Amino acid sequence: MNAMLVGADTLGNIPDVLNAYGISIHRHVSGRNSAHQRKPDRLPAGTDLLILFTDFLGHNVMKHFRQLASSENIRFIACRRSVCALKQSLTGVGLSERTQCGNCRHACPGKPRRP
Repeated sequence: MNAMLVGADTLGNIPDVLNAYGISIHRHVSGRNSAHQRKPDRLPAGTDLLILFTDFLGHNVMKHFRQLASSENIRFIACRRSVCALKQSLTGVGLSERTQCGNCRHACPGKPRRP
């Protein structure tokens, strides 16, 4: 699943949390750069989920991105930029962390390799 993130200058541990849910960051817009403040007329192709970090965005920007997601039938969540708030929001829309890592052969970061 590909997600577009709007808000937050730095992401910190957010990419690791999203990876645990099987979500990759398709695009990140901080919103602080003047080029990012221009309102796009659509979300990037291939976006499956829109994540809005509310403590870094104005109401009009959030409203615009929510309307874009709704018009394109893309799920969106709005939460604060914290790991706990993000996990709670992802669980609230029906997503869960992947638990099959014991049988997986992929070498994910922080996971011990199988012999």
